[in-house]
Amino acid sequence: METPRALPSPTSALSRHLSVVAARERGIGAEQLPRIGTDPDLFDAFYSEHIEDLERFVVRRVGDRERAADLTAEIFLAAIDSAHRYQPRGTPKSWLYGIARVLVANDRRQSGRERAGEERLRGSALLDEEDAARMDARIDAAAQSRRLYEAMDRLSEAERAVLELVAIDELTVAEAAAAAGVRPVTARVRLHRARAKLRAELEAAAPQSTSNKEDQS
Repeated sequence: METPRALPSPTSALSRHLSVVAARERGIGAEQLPRIGTDPDLFDAFYSEHIEDLERFVVRRVGDRERAADLTAEIFLAAIDSAHRYQPRGTPKSWLYGIARVLVANDRRQSGRERAGEERLRGSALLDEEDAARMDARIDAAAQSRRLYEAMDRLSEAERAVLELVAIDELTVAEAAAAAGVRPVTARVRLHRARAKLRAELEAAAPQSTSNKEDQS
């Protein structure tokens, strides 16, 4: 007769307490993430770790404050519902941002709302330091920002998504790739193309801007 296998013993109270303490000190790890939907303390640690960055992520893309707050809550609810299916192919942060990207995109499609809040983006963050310094020397700040947003509108959605995740939301290329659901090499290519297009747009606009300033002086 086959001997029944012993069931794993439940996590002791002390072990669970130490796990929660570690999560609050060092952040939720990949091995803990699947439990945030069933362990309120782990979810509280996960929420506290990511709420500020996630709110900034949403507000940059949604101009309405109340809708941004609702979307942030919806993202965390979606995280709770899907945590048990988490596969550690990316960091918990990139996994959360992947959920956020989908929900924000769905909200934009459903509402037909134009992308808003771009005035909050720092134009200098979208370019390498060397690029930004050269642009700052040739175009005044107001004109640069205006043309920068116009140039961003001409990027493909895929290129713009990676650019914003890296330059604005400060994810690593690997994290941005996981959030966007692509390979890191694909994310690097899209980031390179996006920055190259922005440089070309701003450099093409620079002589016209300089000429206009001279005419006004």
